[in-house]
Amino acid sequence: MIDTKHITYESLIEGNKEWVAETLKQDPDYFNRLASGQKPPVLWIGCADSRVPANQITNTLPGEIFVHRNIANVIVHNDMNMLSVLDYAVNVLKVEHVIIAGHYGCGGVAAAMTDKQYGLIDNWLRNIKDVYRLHKAEVDAIEGQEEKVRKMVHLNVIEGVNKLCGTSIIQNAWARGQELEVHGWVIDIETGFIKDLEVTCNSNNDFDHIFKLA
Repeated sequence: MIDTKHITYESLIEGNKEWVAETLKQDPDYFNRLASGQKPPVLWIGCADSRVPANQITNTLPGEIFVHRNIANVIVHNDMNMLSVLDYAVNVLKVEHVIIAGHYGCGGVAAAMTDKQYGLIDNWLRNIKDVYRLHKAEVDAIEGQEEKVRKMVHLNVIEGVNKLCGTSIIQNAWARGQELEVHGWVIDIETGFIKDLEVTCNSNNDFDHIFKLA
């Protein structure tokens, strides 16, 4: 586990000052460019887990990835927060890629695979339990709880890709010919590497007609 004992409120402020000074030393015009606006080509929908920050994992800079995070990177059709971010990213920023990024060792997925009560979050985790219900036979055939959870991390991302592609936001973007791809990734926090689940979609051609909005 990462040692966080040295992190204090004051150290965060000091850390900011050090970061600004070092950044200006390397690039005196950096913050002027950053303040002029954003045009990121990527929307990252990831887990709120502190160990999976989008920019560090992809070696990108502020302004290069638009980010939305929630517990266990869940996609819910009536989540107005996520939908608002998606709408802005697709229709205003004109991102070219939407990435759903799960990760191994996800506490939310692991919790959803038990019958324990955790509080308010149980209502959110119900969405992951629904993914298990859809793939129960496949998951139950796997030996070992840890391996079951790892499989559920994959399935949760894949279901998220399918749900995103079914939103009116994505459907309408494709209908008007906008170049947009939706991807599913899993980050292995033990190695740092990204696993592409190879479920990329760039049209609704592979979807049943009831999911294609006229």
